[in-house]
Amino acid sequence: MKLPLLTTLFLFLAVSVNTADAQVRRPPRVPPAAKSADIGKTAVVIDETLSVLRDKPSLYSQSIQRMRRGRAIKILDVTEADGVKFYKVIAPPRNYGWVQADAVFGKFRSIDEERLAKFVQASNGFEQIEVAVEFFALYPTSKFRPAMLLLYGDLLEDIGLRMSKDATSRLSRREMAATNAPLYSYYLNYVGLDRYRKLGVVFLFNSSTKLFHYDGESWKEIVTKFPTSPEAAEARKRLDLLRTKLDRSAAK
Repeated sequence: MKLPLLTTLFLFLAVSVNTADAQVRRPPRVPPAAKSADIGKTAVVIDETLSVLRDKPSLYSQSIQRMRRGRAIKILDVTEADGVKFYKVIAPPRNYGWVQADAVFGKFRSIDEERLAKFVQASNGFEQIEVAVEFFALYPTSKFRPAMLLLYGDLLEDIGLRMSKDATSRLSRREMAATNAPLYSYYLNYVGLDRYRKLGVVFLFNSSTKLFHYDGESWKEIVTKFPTSPEAAEARKRLDLLRTKLDRSAAK
């Protein structure tokens, strides 16, 4: 049976309107978010004040542990919350969670080299030596290396002098005299040296002055590897002064 022309026209318009309406209501396609370039990279925990490993990416979430300086982590995911960036990380051997991205440093972020150099300068005490050692390990060819090496040596020489006074006040003269062991052996077994030796730092001891002195390895590296740098002249002066301080009675 043929439909009247008016009815056919009405049906055609209704179908067209419904089709157009469906097209309007269809949600727009959202392209998938670009994968962060940080994912899959490895980094090292440096700033222990920010290194809390959390169960969720939030400054208010439950803490799992505070990671120690020098711990290597692998980045699994990246997000932002509470105004900061968080990394979801694996922290061997068994831990994983979220940590504030500012707590870690890596070669994959171009800003980290200068950021860590500034962190070394801003730190103090034994922490400053630890952070400097991490800097040398992470950025062996850094443009900041000569300046960091010069600073590192100066810090250790100052530490050696302070530690000399501490050792002299703590070591018992009566006990040392009773054992007949060489005086310098007591100083070179002093407990204050232990944590520096773990970092590869060597202190020499002058038996005449009863003073520790940094062995100058960082200054030697400047002279050898960066002989034309502005720091090389200063490093040579420090090495000359070190030889004067040690004289010929140094024990190692």
